Amino acid sequence: MIIIEVKKSWRWWLLVVVSLGVIIPFLAPYFSLEPANSRVPITSKNVQFPLLVAHIGFAFIALISGFIQFIDRIRIKTPKVHRYFGKLYVCSVFLSGLLALVIVFYIENFTKATAFLVLSLIWLFTCWKGYRAAVMKRFDEHRTWMIRCFGVTLVAVSGRVLVPVLLLTYYSLNGFSLPAGREKMVEEVLNINIGVGLILNMIIVEWVILKSKK
Repeated sequence: MIIIEVKKSWRWWLLVVVSLGVIIPFLAPYFSLEPANSRVPITSKNVQFPLLVAHIGFAFIALISGFIQFIDRIRIKTPKVHRYFGKLYVCSVFLSGLLALVIVFYIENFTKATAFLVLSLIWLFTCWKGYRAAVMKRFDEHRTWMIRCFGVTLVAVSGRVLVPVLLLTYYSLNGFSLPAGREKMVEEVLNINIGVGLILNMIIVEWVILKSKK
């Protein structure tokens, strides 16, 4: 039996604060609904941009509802509220993930597109496994898969937090010089940060699950 109690310590609330602190400034330009303010290149204002805004919006809902899902007071004392936010989380992940599968075709860099595609597929798969386990009332399995799924959700945060670390790593590996210039360094880091964030989050999540089994 797997029992993973997410303690609401200062570490947990620090994660909440850091996540919101990272994501909200990223979302801000999209509130204007102006393609010119997009943080990623837009090649289709009528298709790509609306899909991107919808994807980001649903991902943000998934992030917030996901945090609420792991509050023990709500999960244990008000199971109806837990189920409501669980449904909201699942719907948000599926909508955002499916939109991501379309958006990936607008990403010109192969490395970045591949990382985004793999991230989206794992996100959808883990959410589906968690949802199916809940429907079949296998709640320990459900919780394990939802922890994995939320780990993927948090890649939106870790991928951006890792950017300064990756920039420093790039600089160090090139002998503390910028042979191709600063813009090229930033470009290459932004092409891999999502992939690195996914790997890091999955390692942490599996470690947490393995530790709980012991």
